[in-house]
Order: sequence, then C-alpha cells, then structure tokens
Amino acid sequence: MTIAKADFIEGMAKGMAVLESFDTERQRLNATLAAARAGITRAAARRHLLTLAHLGYLETDGSYFWLSSKVLRFSGSYLASSRLPRAIQPTLNRLAVQAQESFSAVVLDADEVVIVARSGNDRTSSATGTGRVIAYGLHMGARLPAHVTSTGRVLLAAKTKAAFSAWMKGRNLARMTPMTTTDSKEFRALIEKVRQDDFCLSSEEHELGVHALAVPLRNTKGVTVAALNVVASHDRLSTLAMQRDLLPLLFEAARELRPLL
Repeated sequence: MTIAKADFIEGMAKGMAVLESFDTERQRLNATLAAARAGITRAAARRHLLTLAHLGYLETDGSYFWLSSKVLRFSGSYLASSRLPRAIQPTLNRLAVQAQESFSAVVLDADEVVIVARSGNDRTSSATGTGRVIAYGLHMGARLPAHVTSTGRVLLAAKTKAAFSAWMKGRNLARMTPMTTTDSKEFRALIEKVRQDDFCLSSEEHELGVHALAVPLRNTKGVTVAALNVVASHDRLSTLAMQRDLLPLLFEAARELRPLL
C-alpha cells in the first residue's frame, strides 16, 4: 500500500524499524547495534529504544535492550482475528496425524516467509529416525529467507514475471548451506520450474539433513494467499519418497482449503 507523503509518520516508521531489528540472531541490542540494523542515527535509536522500554515493549539493563512479552499482543491478536490461520489449522493437524510429519502454512513478507500456522504435537527426530523433524527456526511466527525455502519459492513463483524480476533486481542470494542455490540465473530457472510444476521440493538448501516440499494455497479467485509445506529429515524420507507419498496429500489439502481461503 502506498500513501501520500503528508500522511506518512516518519517517527512511527523509525520506531517500527527499531522494534523489527530484534530477531533470533540478535536478541539483545544496544543503541549502536539498533541504529545500524534500523538504518537510523544512534541518537534516534536510543530515543526509540527508551520509548519502547517505557511503553513496555522492551526490557533493559540500562545498556542493552530485548523484547518483552508485551510484543506477543500483536501476534496473539493476529492469530485470534485472522481467518487464514484458523481456517488452515485443522487441516495441518489432520495431515500431521496422517503422515507423521511436520506441516506449516506460510506467507511471504518482502524478503522472508513467515510461518502463520503449524501442525500440533511436533517432536524432534530421535536417533533411530522416528518422529517428526523440526528444522531449525520452524516455530510459529518464524521468519526465514524466502529464497532458500520451498514455501518461499512457491510464493515467489506466484508473482507475475515482472514482479519477480523486480524482486530479483540487484539481489544477492545468501548461502545458507553448501547446497543453497545462489546463482541468479539458476535461481530464476528454478522459480520458472516451480511455476510449471506447481510445487517445490527443496533439499538441504536451508538446513543440512532436511528436505521440504511445498504447494501453493489459492483462494476461490485463484490468487495464491499462502503456501503449505511439509518438512522431513534426510534419514527418515528421501526426496523421491516425499514427492511420491506426500505431494498428493498436499495437493488434496490445497483443494480442500480453497473454498475457505
């Protein structure tokens, strides 16, 4: 959404940038680190940090700041009011019971994908390979780089070719594992293949030892609003087994969910 310059509150935008600068990589920030992450001056970052702490959204020891539980009000309100997670959750739970794997629903937010729904009763894989795998960072609300995830690639493939080209312009694709596709030409070809196949199978590009399979979730107008995926460990399932056994389940679930989205 674009708004008139006169309607844009710059101070609020800077405050949100400071709040968003906290993540799993940097859980505690001082004014200098927050300024660098938010792209503002140290003095401005310090004022925003102090204000957010005063409002209860941050905690501090006087030098460093970290998120308080109050920020969960936003996620809690979203999960309670948004139709998308509520519509998808029963299907995720059913799939998890049926396939004994971990399922997620994900949306695209600029350069990242955000998990908005997760199957229940996940557990980490045991030494024998039994149990559903929980890949690193796959928790509710987690944000992952779009280019290395099966869901991100499905959602990027849903863009028009012009919009995808704009997304790619000047972009460096960060390497997460030795398997990550970082060459722009190869990545464009990969996204085109996802468009044609209508699914994406990604193997060890975000985390070694983990495969991920995703399909688009479309509404009744045919617009892709999210992606549905399943993750499995390398020891538990091969990529061929995932495509053979789990892809039909994902496609069927996507068809069932379409009237609800």
